[in-house]
Amino acid sequence: MESIDKQVSLYMHGSEFGDLQIKEMMTRELRQKLKEAKAEGRPLRVYCGYDVTAPDIHLGHTITMRKLRQFQEFGHDVTFLIGTFTTLIGDPSDRDEARSITLQEELKKNAQTYAEQAFKILDPEKTSVRYNYDWLSKLSFADIISMASCFTVQQFLTRDRLRNRYEKNDPIWLRELLYPLAQGYDAVCLQADVQIGATEQLFNLMAGRRLQEAFGQKPQVCITFPVLVGTDGVQRMSKSIGNYIGVAEPPEQIYGKVMSIADSLIMDYFELLTDVPDEELAKFKKQLADENFNPMTLKKRLAREIIVQLYSRKEADEAEKHFEKVVQKKEVPDEIQEFKISADIPISRLLVDAALAVSRSEANRLIQQGAVSIDGVKVTDANQLVEKDIIIKVGKRRFVKVINTDT
Repeated sequence: MESIDKQVSLYMHGSEFGDLQIKEMMTRELRQKLKEAKAEGRPLRVYCGYDVTAPDIHLGHTITMRKLRQFQEFGHDVTFLIGTFTTLIGDPSDRDEARSITLQEELKKNAQTYAEQAFKILDPEKTSVRYNYDWLSKLSFADIISMASCFTVQQFLTRDRLRNRYEKNDPIWLRELLYPLAQGYDAVCLQADVQIGATEQLFNLMAGRRLQEAFGQKPQVCITFPVLVGTDGVQRMSKSIGNYIGVAEPPEQIYGKVMSIADSLIMDYFELLTDVPDEELAKFKKQLADENFNPMTLKKRLAREIIVQLYSRKEADEAEKHFEKVVQKKEVPDEIQEFKISADIPISRLLVDAALAVSRSEANRLIQQGAVSIDGVKVTDANQLVEKDIIIKVGKRRFVKVINTDT
């Protein structure tokens, strides 16, 4: 019994529902499922689904992955579900406007990178990777009508974002209303005991419970967690917005991005992304409340915790040294990427060719903002020619050593 109580406390820690009654109900049901599974001598079937709108997994995704890892550590079966079909539909729960339909070829390409990145958090030997295109693509129109009969339109319009769009007379596409059915059917096909997701996904997770009952299954327990605010300090972390920290980014880049977050996000990041004990977190809160305390101390600890989790302690040490040398002391790093040219070239074009900017327009914008320097001197002319060996710096952390092979 002690083990079950320990598990319940661990799995529900940090969860957020927005409705205390639902949280209490899910806590009771989780405890009951653990008791039943123990009596039957079987593990729970636990999963979380991830749509593949971009090829990179970021720290926001790891909140639920870390919870899946906890279930793995107690011997439960974990499925990492990649939404190769649901991504084609688009989920309206996390945005105010309708999502454009993702091209299937791009989606397949993105899905290929997901499992490898997920294994930075999950145990690959204890993880089942599944793709919901395998079953959702086989449903007939009769199947969809049958599942749709379990819900009313009014239930869907209780969701804030859909209701807001309805009241503003903005388009709500029928395919968006079908998304919860698709996600709910995932739970049926996986015969899930527990599904994990973001707080804003609660409606979709509860739809899974409803469909499981319709298919004669016991309803899953739903555990939801808050979304992570991105490095801009305003919007949820997102690849499309550009305020993300990718799990596959180099350690020094992750370190630098963590150091750039707003002070107001420090505790959220600690609580959602690390295993720092509650006693220490309480101490951190007191320190941040002291106006004489420098938050950079905690940001460095946070950056180290995240990099150790994704890479190693050695790489966390190296990333910290890189940050202190390049950003704090404003020195040139020991190791710099080299880029060779064989002719004079405008700096704006060079930034694109050296992958320091995605386009000439972005290169021009960086130059106008004063974010580009050559050998320590800020560049003001986007057409300035690069004629000799130089070191280009973009922003605080990106460097490239340009070698002119003609000189």
